[in-house]
Amino acid sequence: MDGVEVVVQGGRGGDGIISFRREKYVPRGGPDGGDGGNGGSVILVADPSVDNLSHLTQRKHWKAEDGQRGGSSECHGANGEDLIISVPVGTVVRDAERNFVIKDLVSPGDRVVVARGGKGGKGNAAFKSSTNRAPRIATPGQDGEIRRLILELKVIADVGLVGKPNAGKSTLLSRLTRARPKIAPYPFTTTHPHLGRVVVDWNRSFVMADIPGLIEGAHAGAGLGHEFLRHIQRAGILVHLVEPEPADGSSPLENYFVIRRELELFDRELINRPEIVVVTKADLPRAEEVRAKLAEAIGKPVLLISAVTGEGLDELVRNILKILESQGRFASPA
Repeated sequence: MDGVEVVVQGGRGGDGIISFRREKYVPRGGPDGGDGGNGGSVILVADPSVDNLSHLTQRKHWKAEDGQRGGSSECHGANGEDLIISVPVGTVVRDAERNFVIKDLVSPGDRVVVARGGKGGKGNAAFKSSTNRAPRIATPGQDGEIRRLILELKVIADVGLVGKPNAGKSTLLSRLTRARPKIAPYPFTTTHPHLGRVVVDWNRSFVMADIPGLIEGAHAGAGLGHEFLRHIQRAGILVHLVEPEPADGSSPLENYFVIRRELELFDRELINRPEIVVVTKADLPRAEEVRAKLAEAIGKPVLLISAVTGEGLDELVRNILKILESQGRFASPA
């Protein structure tokens, strides 16, 4: 689940009360009504142990606890507890009614108050004065803030795998990491991004994301294009996988340029990201021929790999590390 709409509401403040001391030997005890407690707030927290928004789909309204009513003897009512909602790292919190971003939760532990609790009311003890020694007024607690939110998840990865459906992205991710995305010999088996960590050695690793397959028109929403493309925006490096013999008979070279056009039309900055072009399924007869033609067409090296046999995977990882090191992701080995 990559996007969900919810309503959040802060708790209502507790009412202040009207009360007077009535003790046997205190004939003029005076006012002692306490203030009401503040309502709890709704807070979103980026939690690395949460990887999707599905837990929010079963409940559309989230409300924090109300504050308690004030008591006699100037007792303050208890404050309502805050409602903490855990969301994945990379969640964009947007105000649904005014369409602006409230907070982008990009780091573990990032938090934002999305609905503040109401203030507690004042008891009559707060209104006593030299001219009004027996006030008979108290104020009610305030209502908590109500907000309609749109929560969108954009995965955060060092490397994003892009390409047409069935190009081999899921197989590659499962080979290089412990992630186990669904793999099948037909298109669109991946319907949401999968993340995995590629461990190179004791001090070098990086996060790789399998972005669901793109098709022509994705920038305009075709094939859930917007759902897929927004995840690419946070991938530092794009590994573009090209299938040498597509099942639909399309041209591998044309497929490459189709995806590049979709990236540019969605977000022009994406085509300036570091890109590693890879022809997959090296065991197929035309794989080497396609690699050579594609390299000539784009004017830069194209790798040839097989996620099944392992051919070319070490070279791919070395190329990724080289770019990450140049970006200062970690220090280059001595």
